[in-house]
Amino acid sequence: MRRREFITLLGSAAAAWPLAARAQQGEQMRRIGALLPFNTEDAEGKTIVAALRQGLEKLDWIEGRNIRIDYRFGGGDVVRTQAYARELVDLSPEAIYAHLNGQLSPLSHATRTIPIVFVGASDPVGAGYVESFARPGRNITGFILFEPSMVGKWLQALKELSPSVSRVAIMFNPKTATRGGSFYSTEFNTAAAALSIEPSIAAVHSANDIEAVISALGQKPNSALIVASDTFTSVHSELIVTLAARHRLPTIYPFPHFANRRPDVLRSRSGRYRPALGLLHRPYSQG
Repeated sequence: MRRREFITLLGSAAAAWPLAARAQQGEQMRRIGALLPFNTEDAEGKTIVAALRQGLEKLDWIEGRNIRIDYRFGGGDVVRTQAYARELVDLSPEAIYAHLNGQLSPLSHATRTIPIVFVGASDPVGAGYVESFARPGRNITGFILFEPSMVGKWLQALKELSPSVSRVAIMFNPKTATRGGSFYSTEFNTAAAALSIEPSIAAVHSANDIEAVISALGQKPNSALIVASDTFTSVHSELIVTLAARHRLPTIYPFPHFANRRPDVLRSRSGRYRPALGLLHRPYSQG
């Protein structure tokens, strides 16, 4: 899904404010909140903020003139994100943008009245964020990026990338992943069995866990990795990509910013550069 698509929904919420009232009130300042998973200086976070500003500007909502955006960056920290969710709700904005499940979950508990627009949450119906895709209900709406059957396609892609692959681990943080990481479990095991692949779960909670998992996989021949979409893996994308490249581990990444990380090449023994093993999967989206 293109990053700017979430502007459609957020912009629609802004556009719904009565035109007559807006004309009468002139340049009255409106307020929205944005809860992001990245750190303040993270390039991906800056990209999303820029897209948000540009999209709103196209709808004549200019930050600093007639709209104020309160940003909060959780940096992959669950406790901090929960605190920021409550903080944003206490500011009483007219709408809040939530990026992934890790941000939507605490916001959904913090308010049932302020409109929330999400762009990367998975399984919003199963998680109880919305009543259905056709009629979300409540105060939450948005886009999904992933659904469970996709993991079968990822496994097929890994076999095409490296036909000798015989074991695959799927990495996620249970505290930030959809359904605690069980979102893909059934499909993962079923698809792995059909492809004669040994599946394993790689639950990680820290940078040390990531290093241990990838190092262990790298020492086992014919291993590969799937990085699930969650706040924690996104924040630690540079570390994951660096280690996967170092161990020449065929890897499926959930978002473009993983593939944009360095190193994107490995130096061979001859001194010539060649692509690091890995494959970028552009995710499915549903409006």
